[in-house]
Amino acid sequence: MTLVETLIAITLFIFAIQATVVVFTRTIKTKAYALEMGRSSLILSRSMGDLTQYIRRARQSDGGAYPIVSADDNELIIYSDYDKDGTTERLHIYLADKKIYLGVRNPSGSFPITYATGDGETFQLADHIINSLTDPMFSYYNGDYPQDITNNPVSTPADVSEIRLVKMFLKINIDENRAPDNIQQETFIEIRNLNDYDRIH
Repeated sequence: MTLVETLIAITLFIFAIQATVVVFTRTIKTKAYALEMGRSSLILSRSMGDLTQYIRRARQSDGGAYPIVSADDNELIIYSDYDKDGTTERLHIYLADKKIYLGVRNPSGSFPITYATGDGETFQLADHIINSLTDPMFSYYNGDYPQDITNNPVSTPADVSEIRLVKMFLKINIDENRAPDNIQQETFIEIRNLNDYDRIH
């Protein structure tokens, strides 16, 4: 082989190595992204499952207050026995800074039973949440849904006495620049104990 042929062969070999490295790097990044998205999605799914149970079991506070304290687009405050210890805690579920939090406040031990302001403990349940202003975490429906779609979902902040059904909707992505790869999870939750108020009224 001549010197020119040798140089051409070396150049082609270097290009081939570079192309292989690029493909390998992209493959590794794609797999890492898919694994992390899967992990984050699993955490979100479990968190939504837990929140669904808390909301479904919402009930009067130990002081006799209505099961729902307040209901807004990205914040819901209810009373529920979230740790199944027989005591009704006040639960503050909210979305902030692309993370889902659960705030818990236990009732006082004295009579009459009261709940201090604010959250006693706060837990982060999930992150990488990318809901937009037009995609609220919570939507609320009255007892006329689904027959009445004109007045549902109800406007927020919602009149808590109207709420019979809650929709929770979340979008997750560890890299917002990859919008087509968003994972969406949605569930509808019927608050069981509010049926008692239907019968009373």
